[in-house]
This record gives sequence, structure tokens and C-alpha cells, in this order.
Amino acid sequence: MSSKCNRRKFVQLGMAAGVAAAVQGMSVASAEEKPLRIGVIGMGNRGTHLLNVCLKEPGIEVAGICDIRRDAMRRGIDLVDQAGQKRPAGYYYDQFDYRRMLTRDDIEAVVIATPMQWHTTMAVDALKARKHVLSEVSATITLEECWNLVHAAEETDRIYMLSENCCYYRSNMAVLNMVSQGIFGDFTYAECGYVHDCRYLDFTPDGKLTWRGELARDYIGNLYPTHAIGPVATWLGINRGDRFESLVSFTTRQAGRTVNAIKKFGKDHPAAQTPFSVGDSTTTLIRTAKGAMIDLRYDTASARPVLNTTYYGLQGTTASYDDRDNVQRIWIDGRSEGEKWDSLETLLTEFEHPLWQRLREQAEGSGHSGGDFFVVHEFFDTIRTGRPSPIDAYDAATWSAVIGLSGKSIREGGRPQEFPDFTGGAWKTRKQTLLMG
Repeated sequence: MSSKCNRRKFVQLGMAAGVAAAVQGMSVASAEEKPLRIGVIGMGNRGTHLLNVCLKEPGIEVAGICDIRRDAMRRGIDLVDQAGQKRPAGYYYDQFDYRRMLTRDDIEAVVIATPMQWHTTMAVDALKARKHVLSEVSATITLEECWNLVHAAEETDRIYMLSENCCYYRSNMAVLNMVSQGIFGDFTYAECGYVHDCRYLDFTPDGKLTWRGELARDYIGNLYPTHAIGPVATWLGINRGDRFESLVSFTTRQAGRTVNAIKKFGKDHPAAQTPFSVGDSTTTLIRTAKGAMIDLRYDTASARPVLNTTYYGLQGTTASYDDRDNVQRIWIDGRSEGEKWDSLETLLTEFEHPLWQRLREQAEGSGHSGGDFFVVHEFFDTIRTGRPSPIDAYDAATWSAVIGLSGKSIREGGRPQEFPDFTGGAWKTRKQTLLMG
């Protein structure tokens, strides 16, 4: 009992650099001399892209590549070879062959870029094998998985980081910097959403369900919340001074996916008979402990051209930010001219986030508006320095819990659902870590 409480307190308060370096058996200085050896699990489009980003990071050696598709695994191995590194070992025998890679003492960290349904299982296995973990989004699907992830992170001294690249968008980081300087005053409202027609990703060319299609068949609610809620949660200080307290959620009927399947395969094809569960558009309202409200939308099935796949808005007592039509604008009381919005671009010189000031050249062109570079770079930097994870297991569980809670609210006719406090009360004293750059 006492030992478990001590571990929880250690994780919650964040690892001081010197303590963590001692626990991990390395110092900041020695990290510059010793390469960090990693394994990558999943060689689909996302995993292949992240592998390429990792290969551009100095001091990183890729020692293992895992994918159940042998051709995908070989493609990853070839990419490492072409980058001038020693050809890594390959793992592909079955869906659990990644566990064989986790037994290797020379691999210190893993990058997980598999279908979402596997993220928690693989992350928990990796943490228990004493590997640092960078996991693609979302971190979990069910509330049980949320707790499994949190407990695994608390019971080890390994670093877990959610690879939420939207938090690192240049504009979102600039707003975070403004928040840290008190520009917005007290928060009252935020809105965000992931609105992106992804129906083309539901089926393989021959009409079989992909993992995304299976997700839409098996679950209801907001099935992909972190791209939208992540940046807003960092602005509001969720798990770091405030917390999600409750939500209510409502959804439309399901129509768009079936229409698309009929159009693509014909009305008599089995794909057109798929019993999709998730509605076309889901709206969730979240209330925080401090009384702020968040309007969160999820829609990946409506026929519409892409404007911006994610949108964000923030309202405080002294400033407002809005980028819903793909134009980033801000109004600051006493500074902006009357009722006129200012372009955020005009204020970037003054409010550019330190990470973007220092690493903009490396970030640009890396994918997802520079976010892909930052999640990889920050993950490796966190391991080397021992500083707290910028997006840790508590954040990952809290943001991903929207999936299970929104589904439960919908099934119960819009009844409010209480958020678990994954931090065990530590949200009142935990500090922001995305501003450490």
C-alpha cells in the first residue's frame, strides 16, 4: 500500500531531472555519447512516416521493426538501412510478436503506430517491459483501458508520451504561450472539433472493413477526440490546475457511411450491409471543475470538402481566439482595435512559443504543420533529460476517456457522465510541461 502510494506521488509530481536520470541509469551528459536504441511497432502509413522522422533525429538507432505484414516490416527495415544504420531485426510472426521485441535489453523505447484498438495493450506491455513509450492517438478506447494505462505508468519508472501532434501546431503553441502570460484572463468557454470526411478509410479496395471501419461498427460516441481536445486541454490547464468534471453527448443517426458504401460497392455488396453504430456527427459538452465549458464535435462521415480538419476557439474574460474557417484570429481587450479581430500571424513575433523559436527550421515540412517533428523530438528529449512527459499517461487517459464516456451518455439518452480523476487529486498542483521548451 505504502509503496504504491509512493509510486503514484512520484509520477504525479513529475520527475526531477537529476532523480529521473539516476533512476534511468544515465545522465544528460552521457545521453550525448550513447545512442538511444528504439523499436517501432506498426509500419502502415503513420508508422512509416514516424520512422522517417525518427531517423532524422541525431543519436537515434532503430534496432527493431514490427508489423504482422511481412512486406511492410521489410519496407521499414529497408528505410533504416537506406538511412545508413545497421539493418534492424524484424518481428512479424503474429499479432503478439512485438512482445518478443520487448524482451530485448538493448531497446530502451518503442514507438507504437498500430491500429487504435491495440494502443493500450501494446503500451501497457511495453511499460511493464521497462520501455519508454511514444503512442499514437487515441491512447485508449474504453475506461478500463484508461485505468490500465495509468496504473502501468505509475508502476514503472518509464516515460509514456501520447503522440498528439495537434498540440504542437505553431498557432496552438502561440496561444498556449499567451495563456501562460495571462492574456486571456479567466477561461469561460472553448470549442473544438475534428470534422474530416474519412469514409474512404472505412474499407479496403475489395470491401473488407479496415480497423477504422471496425471501430465505427463496434462503438458509438466521439471515437477520435484527442486531435481536437488536446490543444484545448493544454490551454485550460486540464490535469494542471483544472480538470474535466462531466460531459453530456448527443449524436445524429448513421447515414453517411452506408451511402458511401453503396456508392462504392453497390447496394447488394456485403459492405453496404455493414451495421455501423457510430452516428455521422457527435456533439459533446464538457464542464470543468472551474466552471469552463467545452463544445467538442466529431464528424468523419459527412459529405463535405475539407476546410480544416480540426478547429479551435478559446474564450476568456480578456481575450478571444477563433480559427473555425481556417483563419487564425485573436482579439485582446485593450489592445485590439475596437471590434476588429487581429490576425494571429501579426503577433507571432511577440508570442511565438520557445520551442518554435528554437526549432522552427527542423519542424517545418515534417508533417502535420510541424507537429510530427515535435512529438518525436520531445519524446526523445524527455528520455534524455528526465524531465516530465509533455503529454503523459494522465493526459492520455483523460482525453481518450471522452470515447467511452460520450458513448455511455448517448446510450443513456444524453445523461451526464462524470470523468474519473486519473491523477488522484494531483491536478490541483501539477504544472504545465508543454512550456518547457
